[in-house]
Formats: sequence, C-alpha cells, structure tokens
Amino acid sequence: MESETELRKQLLALLRGGNAHMGFDDAVANFPIEAINNYPSNVSYTPWHLLEHLRITQWDILEFIREPNYVSPKWPEGYWPAKQKKANQTEWFETIRKYKADLADLEEIVTGPDTNFTADLPHAPGYNILREILLVADHNAYHIGEFCILRQVMGTWRE
Repeated sequence: MESETELRKQLLALLRGGNAHMGFDDAVANFPIEAINNYPSNVSYTPWHLLEHLRITQWDILEFIREPNYVSPKWPEGYWPAKQKKANQTEWFETIRKYKADLADLEEIVTGPDTNFTADLPHAPGYNILREILLVADHNAYHIGEFCILRQVMGTWRE
C-alpha cells in the first residue's frame, strides 16, 4: 500500500511539472496577449496554436481513458488548430482553463482509490492508466519546454 501511495505522489508531481522543468502555470504566466498569434522565426505555428495542441492532446488521452467508445481525432490535423486560425483573448484563456480542468481530471484518476494503474483498459487491451498518465506527462513536459523556448525567442518574458 505504501508503494502505491508513493506511485500516486510521483505521478501527480510528474503531471504537475516543476521538478525537472517549468510548470504550465509559470510557462504561460503574463504572456502578452498581443503576441498569442505571432509566428516566431522559422516556426509554423503560434504560441496559441502550441497551447491548443497541448490541450487537445491531453483531452484526447483523458477521453481515451474514460470513454470506451471514444474516437480520437484524425492525426495530425485533429490535434492542432488550423494554421490560419487566430485566437482572441477569450479563446487564449479558455484554452488555458480547459487544459487545467482536464489536468485536474487526470489528477483525480491518479488519486482515485479504485484506480488500477497496470490493468488493461477494458476497451483497449495492451493500454493501461499508468501508460496513459506517463504519456500525458511526457507530451506536456516536451511542449511546455518548447513553449518556454518560444517565449525566449520571441522576447515575451516580462518581469
């Protein structure tokens, strides 16, 4: 039981970030709204596109875990907003809000006393909750780091 408690604790830390890399909240803090739709040099997407990709992918994995009949979006276009799509301030903050809400739902799965991390998902043999939580954490860490580098390149860090 003690090892399961430690596993839950470590998975939560991994999902939340902040150990080996900056967490989501710090990465997006004080991002200038006027720059959310700017394309950094040599990059084919905007900061909002990247955050929306993070949100969509995290949501997709969450739905895969909890909905047996869920069908994922088509890869890769279903995981990114259209290149020409621009967000307004409301959409920017809605992306952030939804990302955090879905992350909280994933955290609930991790802390749920009935969660069996290694049992196959009933609708997806060979897939389990541990694999999916690690996948989300890995994907999020990668793109949060990328977002931070974009901020540096774009000069959008503010004191």
